Amino acid sequence: MTTYTKSIVLRISASLILLVCSGRSVYAQVEIYPPSDIRSVAQDLVPPPMVNGLAAAGTRVREAHPDYLDTEVYHATYLPTDWRTGGKYPVIVEWAGNGPYRSPFGDVSTGLVEGSQLGFGISRGQKFIWVCLPYLNNTGTKNVTRWWGNPTSYDPRPTVEYCKQTVKWICETYGGDADRVLLVGFSRGAIACNYLGLYDDQIAQLWKAMIPYSHYDGVRKWSFPQSDQASALRRLKRLNNIPQLICHEDNGRSALSETQLYIERTAVPGNFTFMSTGFRNHNDAWILRPSPARNQLHAWVRRNVLND
Repeated sequence: MTTYTKSIVLRISASLILLVCSGRSVYAQVEIYPPSDIRSVAQDLVPPPMVNGLAAAGTRVREAHPDYLDTEVYHATYLPTDWRTGGKYPVIVEWAGNGPYRSPFGDVSTGLVEGSQLGFGISRGQKFIWVCLPYLNNTGTKNVTRWWGNPTSYDPRPTVEYCKQTVKWICETYGGDADRVLLVGFSRGAIACNYLGLYDDQIAQLWKAMIPYSHYDGVRKWSFPQSDQASALRRLKRLNNIPQLICHEDNGRSALSETQLYIERTAVPGNFTFMSTGFRNHNDAWILRPSPARNQLHAWVRRNVLND
């Protein structure tokens, strides 16, 4: 039986819910606040646009794995401002949310790799190679913007294979550190952290840590195959104690509690941290603004990826 130790902190001006679960013990810190809109906080980070050209420090380029140059498949690669040939850099691999999407608050997701923003907010453009990977159709010839595979017959395998090949290629080509690869994803990408990132034993071995933001594989059933809890449990068992920072917007529906309860019921031991963004928005642009949650995320990445 998992035991719980809880401490509650009330603060009106802050916006953070943090719950850390390690093995069979849990520590919880809760700050109670009214959720705000991201537009109430000035943006202090701006991801560079994806451009055509050769990869270079401080530039985000469109490229594809060499085996896919005769297809329409592409991903986005950003090399940090401090990148130099011969260096060794941790890698952020990111999967985007579904698109096209627009929330009642005006939050937009295109579903395109160039629309992803989490990785830049995590790295602030420094230290990390940042790669936004696509989801592929069933033949592995084109990116898709909704789920993975063809709309009537989802097949995640082409996406999984592209990920395996591209992470290896990025590390070999640009000096990525294969022992420090952080997997992150927003919405569809959050589900993909486990659904795709733990699809088999081989891909599960790629990750040093994960940050699924907004949704979690197994908490609810979706329209694609094997989204049921029994299938999700088989994937979760491949996590093998990889640290996960599971975060969600504050939407008043206790999504974090639902996810925490789901993980508790699986009885899979692990290193789990639960955190609210403090914003109401279903939007990965929260990471581009200063907040207590972003500070906490940066500290978590330093501990679990950079080993600082």
